[in-house]
Parts: sequence; C-alpha cells; structure tokens
Amino acid sequence: MKIKTKLRLGIGLLFAMITVLAVVGIRQVGLLSADSRNILVANHNSLEYTRQMLRALDDLEVHAGALDVFKKNLQAQQKNVTEVGERELTEQLVGHFEKLRMNIRDKETIALIRTDALEIMSINLDAINHKSHIASQTAKSSMVWIGITGTLCFIIAFTLFVNLPGNIANPIRELTESIRQIANENYTERVHFGSRDEYGQLAQSFNTMAEKLEEYNSSNLAKLMIEKKRVETLIDNMHDPVIGLDESRKVIFANEEARKVTGLQVSELVGRNATDVALHNDLIRSLVKDIAEPQPKNNAQAAPVKIYADDKESYFEKEYVDISIVPTGEQQPRSIGHVIILRNVTPYKELDFAKTNFIANVSHEFKTPISSIKITLDLLRNERVGETNEEQRNLLDSIREDADRLLKITGELLNITQVESGKIQLNISGTSPREIVRYAIAANETQAESRDIRLQVEDNGVNAAVLADSEKTEWVLTNLISNAIRYSYDHSRILIALEEGSDDVRISVRDNGQGISQEYRDKIFDRYFRVPGSTREGTGLGLAISREFIEAQDGTLTVESELGTGSTFTIGLKKLA
Repeated sequence: MKIKTKLRLGIGLLFAMITVLAVVGIRQVGLLSADSRNILVANHNSLEYTRQMLRALDDLEVHAGALDVFKKNLQAQQKNVTEVGERELTEQLVGHFEKLRMNIRDKETIALIRTDALEIMSINLDAINHKSHIASQTAKSSMVWIGITGTLCFIIAFTLFVNLPGNIANPIRELTESIRQIANENYTERVHFGSRDEYGQLAQSFNTMAEKLEEYNSSNLAKLMIEKKRVETLIDNMHDPVIGLDESRKVIFANEEARKVTGLQVSELVGRNATDVALHNDLIRSLVKDIAEPQPKNNAQAAPVKIYADDKESYFEKEYVDISIVPTGEQQPRSIGHVIILRNVTPYKELDFAKTNFIANVSHEFKTPISSIKITLDLLRNERVGETNEEQRNLLDSIREDADRLLKITGELLNITQVESGKIQLNISGTSPREIVRYAIAANETQAESRDIRLQVEDNGVNAAVLADSEKTEWVLTNLISNAIRYSYDHSRILIALEEGSDDVRISVRDNGQGISQEYRDKIFDRYFRVPGSTREGTGLGLAISREFIEAQDGTLTVESELGTGSTFTIGLKKLA
C-alpha cells in the first residue's frame, strides 16, 4: 500500500471521528448554553433591576436623583417580564411608585414598594432554581454523549499513534543517517529499502545522487566551490559592513555586519535587486542612489553616514569599488558589479568630538583672563594709576597687541568648534548688503589708515535685501577685508564691490597684493592651512570658518587669484524674495 493511501485512511478516519465529536459537543454545549442564557437574560436582569430599585429607595433621603434611578430600572423591569405572576406584581409596583412620586416621604408606600420588589425577586429566584435544575440535567446528558464519543475517538487515535508513526518514521530515520554520512563527505553510503512504495523510489533517487556526488567530489569543481566558500567566510567575518552587487544591481552577498546595520535578513537582501530593496530601506536607498548618480570627485572629504548600530549612533565612511574584468580575447574592461564598503569610524569621530569639546572649553577659559589682561593694560596706561615713560608705554602697546592676537585666536577657535560640532546658530532675516559693507569697513578703518591703504566701495546701485545672518556675514566680510589689508602693499587700494544678480547679491573684496599660487588656491579654505613661506601671522582658521558660515546660509564664498596680481574673494548671498 502506498504511503499516501495509508495516511489518507488513517487521517481520514481520525478526521471523521473528530467531526462526530465536534458535532456532538457543539450540540450539547448549544443546549446547555441556551438554558444558561435563559437564566441570565430573563431572571438575572430582573434581579439586578429590583436590586437597583431597592438601593434607590434607600437613597431617597440622601439625594433627589435616586427617584430617577428608580424610574429607569422600573421601566427596564416592565420590558423584562418573563415569569408567571411577575407582570401583575410589576404593574402593582408601578402604581405604588406613582403614589410615591406624589409624596416621597410616605413611609407606608415605601414599605409597599419594598414588598413588591422583594416578591418580584422571589419569583425570579424560584425560576432560576428551576432552570438551573434543567441546565444540570442537560449538562449530565452532554457529559455522557461527549464521553462515549471521545472514548471511541481515543481508541482509534491511539491505534493510529502506535502503528502509523513507525511505518513512516523508521525509513526516514534510516534515510537521515545516510544523509548525515553524505554530509560528512562519505559519498560511498547507499540506502536499501525492500518496499516498492515512495520510500523505495526515494532510496533509488538517493543512491543516484550519492553516485553523482562521488563523481563530482573527484572533479576540479569541488575545489572551486571550496575557494568560493572560503572567500564568503572571510567576507562574512569582516568587521565592516560589505555588500556586493552584480552588473544588474542584484545583491550577490552581504556579510553579517551589513545585515545588522540595514536591519534585513539574508532572504530580504541577498538575491534581490537593490532597487527593489531600496523602496523599503532608507540606507540601501542612499547607497544605491550614490551608485546610480556618482558624485564628482573633489578634495573635500564626504561627511560620514550616521547609522544606529551597536546600540548607539555610529558613523561610517562609504567606499564604492567598481569591479571590472577584461574578458578573454578582449582588450576593453567590462564592469561586472560593485562592492560597497562602510568603514566604521565611530571611535575616531568620538575622539574628534572630544577634541572639539576640549578646544571649546580651553578657548572659553582663555577669553576671561585675556580680557582681564586688556583691562589691566588700559588701567596701566591711565595716568591716575601712575605715570609711565615712553619705553614702558611701548611695552604696554606690545603686550596689548599680543593680547588682541590671543583674543582673536580664541575667538576663531570657538567659532571652529561651533562649526565642527554642527551647532552653528543662525539668525537669518532680510538684511541690507550696504549695511554689512558699512560695518566691515568701519571695523577695518583704523588698520587701513595705519598703512595708508584706501578702502574704496562700489555699490553699483544695489538696493536689494539679502537673506543672511547679519552678525556672521559682517564677521566674514570683516575677516576678508582684514586679510586683504594684511597682504596688500602700503599706500595701495582695496576695492569692495556689490553686484546684483538674478537671484543673489555678490560682495567682492579685491586687493593688489602678492596673490595666491595656483597650487594653493584650492587649499586656502582648509582648516589650519597657511600658504608656505608666508610671514603673516594667523591660525589658518579664518577662511575655513568664513566659508562654513556663508554655506550654512546657503551662500557661496569663492576666490580668484593669480600670483603677483592680487586676489578677489566673493561672497554670494540669496536675495530676499
């Protein structure tokens, strides 16, 4: 007999008995439920209504709302009359209640109402006892029928339990052991079943497979598979997330770290097209977008990606490796896929945060003593404190210049920590570019006059307002003009020009100094960078901070310069709509 036929007979018989047991059980439970429901619906509600009426009767002297409660439950009782004699008592109770409404202090009427309610309760209690007896008889009958049916089902099920599993499990156990031998590379293992049923066919197929595996194991393909498995194991044990895509952007592998940061299982990622996965995963969407729309390479380092990993916010640097091969007989390389690597730079980012906080704290602590030094110098120069000679005054001026320089350095360090921490606080509003230029010129007039440098302004009739943080933009322009004065020759001229475009206003600062060599032009906005050979003092932070401040306002800061012809720095600010 076929295994399928055996299972059908055994399970079919069991199914039939279960169906009979279910029908008998449902029928008997239905009868019992009907008896119980009759008690609950008919009599229990009447008891509840009369109990509420008696409670309201006791509360008449406490609050006036008790009469309404009594009336509400009396109306409900009128709709719930189910027993013989209950309707007459209910109507009698209604009459007494109407009399009570005329005089709520009539104790005789209250006593009659209480007697009516108790009689209604007595009728329903008697009915409950009678119906409970009927339900008890129904329950006993149900237990007998369900017990008989259940016993028959148990006998049949026990017979199937003893005989059927052995007929099915024993060949499977033997087959499992043979499969374990094959898994341990014992390809000489064979299975022999005497029956001609499905197990016999399975044994024949298994033996054929074992022969094929034995032949396959002796071929070179097995060695290739071992090498493939070795590479997959190495990738899976890398500490950085790695995702591999083929030329059609189907995910061909993703190590454990990649699955962890994406929050996807192997079945949800490997073997699926990355574009389809990106519809439901933001990180995959970002990575696939960068492959589809590669960004132009520049000297600026891309910002790390923030991903929640290792139970905290972690930072990763993205790297894309284009895998190309030169097919046999061809000369041109052909792309066969991409590898995406996310390098975990969280420890370095945390160190960078610590460095930034340290610089910010130290700079903040420096400002107070430096300011005190400047105040002390002003007091020393005051004749009321005491007279100083020319040499002492020169020393005081020198100390004040050093204090001013230290104060400027600490200010720049505080600004750069604000930039690095990403906490630039902007107060953007409509601002006049003329006012920004006027403030910056006023701040640099003394420095320019000391070297006989003329600050010339060309407003070109610009009247449009710009969207900018006036304080930070004034700081940037002041810094640009100060740099222009520092690197210009004495008795020269610096041109500050305003130009209005279709959607922006540009403020340019042009000097006639030594200019910037082309090899350093792209680096002057880097932090702490100073042109080699420059004798001018500075921290190399001013231009870096300036660009960060302007770009935070959706503006631009650019430079045009040639060695020996001076430099032109241009600020671009959006016009107020």
